[in-house]
Amino acid sequence: MRIVALAGGIGGARFLRGLKDVVGPDDEITVIGNTGDDIHLFGLKVCPDLDTVMYTLGGGIHEEQGWGRAEESFAVKDELAAYGVGPAWFGLGDKDFATHIVRTQMLGAGYPLSAVTEALCHRWQPGVRLLPMTDDRVETHVRITDGAGTRAVHFQEYWVRLHAALDAEAIIPVGADTAKPAPGVLEAIAAADVILFPPSNPVVSIGSILTVPGIREALAAAPAPVVGLSPIIGGAPVRGMADKVLAAVGVAAAADAVALHYGGRGAGTPGLLDGWLVDEADAAAVPAVEAAGIACRAVPLLMSDPAATAAMARAALALAEQVRR
Repeated sequence: MRIVALAGGIGGARFLRGLKDVVGPDDEITVIGNTGDDIHLFGLKVCPDLDTVMYTLGGGIHEEQGWGRAEESFAVKDELAAYGVGPAWFGLGDKDFATHIVRTQMLGAGYPLSAVTEALCHRWQPGVRLLPMTDDRVETHVRITDGAGTRAVHFQEYWVRLHAALDAEAIIPVGADTAKPAPGVLEAIAAADVILFPPSNPVVSIGSILTVPGIREALAAAPAPVVGLSPIIGGAPVRGMADKVLAAVGVAAAADAVALHYGGRGAGTPGLLDGWLVDEADAAAVPAVEAAGIACRAVPLLMSDPAATAAMARAALALAEQVRR
């Protein structure tokens, strides 16, 4: 079985770890990773979501944080601060710096991001094929209004420095309109037996992937069933600020609203989903989702431990089989 999953950072990476636990040795998982969170810092190209997937599946993640390296030190960060070099709000650990140095050197030598990602994964052996959504530079910016007026800031600044304390007025995928899917992305979607949307942020993770021309269209036309898992439980994101960015695109922070935002393929509409999983706390949302032509089931969706995450993955694969065309 060939499985394709679109993934952002922590939620996507942890779901993928559960997915790996339930598939067979002959199954293939291709992960299309969000690069809209990418940022240039200290002269280095940083790819937070790609690295979170790579570290999580490769056994090097800081488990408590969900991002960054385990057993990390911050000597370089402290030295940069001593020199007065910022930004101080984005901290990279010493081990993490090594990843970004290698990536930046390879990009400078002319290798595309997809080839660089493959080379980095050779060390980590994540057990999946990890593809960036594009080799082109795409950055998610957020429009905000504060004491300095209305302006756009990089998503990392909005989330890490400002802690999403200000309302997100608009989400701007800078560079997406001229980007092309990375090599292998469209081919993987067309050849997939199952396509999954993990419980990643629907606007700045999976949503960013969908802004790359050709990817949304490929998913809508894919012969494989497309099943997603709600990142919203009981009207609130499990973690992160999905509610803030959903509001920026006019979508309520509700399990059924996110499903309708993606849209269904079963009601003659140009949507993306064949199936959708909501948490048991949102069982009342099932009829509204199914009315949109999307098969919906209520199951436990808290990734509280590996067994619970594996059960979520099984439920997603089971629903995919039920809705297979």
